[in-house]
This record gives sequence, structure tokens and C-alpha cells, in this order.
Amino acid sequence: MTCRVIPLALTDMSRWDPDARGRLERAAIELFERQGFAETTVPQITERAGLTTRTFFRYFADKREVLFYGEDEVRSAFTEIIRGIPADLPPMALIRHALEEMAARIFGSRFDYLRSWRAIVASDEGLRERLLRKQELTTDTALAALRERGLDEPSADMIARLAAVVLQRALDEWLAQPTEQRPLVQFIHASLDRLRATVA
Repeated sequence: MTCRVIPLALTDMSRWDPDARGRLERAAIELFERQGFAETTVPQITERAGLTTRTFFRYFADKREVLFYGEDEVRSAFTEIIRGIPADLPPMALIRHALEEMAARIFGSRFDYLRSWRAIVASDEGLRERLLRKQELTTDTALAALRERGLDEPSADMIARLAAVVLQRALDEWLAQPTEQRPLVQFIHASLDRLRATVA
């Protein structure tokens, strides 16, 4: 009996590719930027990535999920950040510490990607609605983590919402740069300074 050896290059590499998700994500972002989110199809994304449609749906439910993949992991990281903050910090110091950690661990190294991502999301009404929902869920996550620390409901709610406002303002200003000349943490500090000046 003859044993036929099939060259690995001729097999379906998508099931073995450890960076299939990353390739799909990069291909999708490039197409969304070039021809628009609504005009881009899943087959176009997979063709550009050199993968199959079947592989796409192994990672993403639809093309919107390419842009919102990993939300649960981000919220989990945010919860861990809040849980790790020293218990004796006053509210403003707590917000500062949490946002500094988020800048370093979640956002800080992703300027180019996030700048492209935000422009794509801003171009589509459905994506904008999804972003608002994502922001609400992140605030709810912070609120739950603050309750775990023993804060009363009004205090936890105030801190969570203030942190969300400061973060969004800082992200807007950070991503408005054509290139990253200043890091996100500097915009967080500036937003906190403005908040203190406003309520002083």
C-alpha cells in the first residue's frame, strides 16, 4: 500500500494558523477604512486575509464583532484593576489610579489601531449605538467592582460615572492627535485637572 504524503502547504492552513484572528482583524480594518464598513463583506475580509469564511465564523459572529472582539476581557481587566487599588484611597485618587492602570494595560500601546477603530465606528450609526452600549457596560462593570470594595451605592455610582467621563474625554483628545506625540496618561491627568477646577 502506497502512503501518499500531502505537502503541508497544500492543506487548509487556516485551522493551524495561530494568528488567524489577528489576520482577519487586520484585513477587516484595512477594508473598512478603504471602502467603508457597510460596503465590506465577510468574503472580502477572508479573501484579503487568505483564510476561509468558515474560519471567520470560528472567531466572529459577524463583521461587527471584529470591531468589538474582546469586550469581556477588557471589562474583566478593568474589574481586576479596581480590585487591586489600595482600599484607603479617596475618590479622586481612586479614579486617577484606575485610569492610569487602564492607560498602561489596556489602551496605551494601541494608538494607531484605536485611531482607525474610532473613525470606522463613527462612520456607522449601528456601530455608534454599539459603542454607547459598550461604554454603558464598562460603567456598570466599574460600578459593580466599586460596590465590592464596600462603597455605598451613591458613591460608587458617582465614581464610576466620573471615571467614564474623564476616560472618554481623555481618549477623544489622545486620538485626535495625527500621531502619538503625547501618551494617553497625560490626557487623563489633564482631564482630571479640569474636573477638579470645575467642581472646586
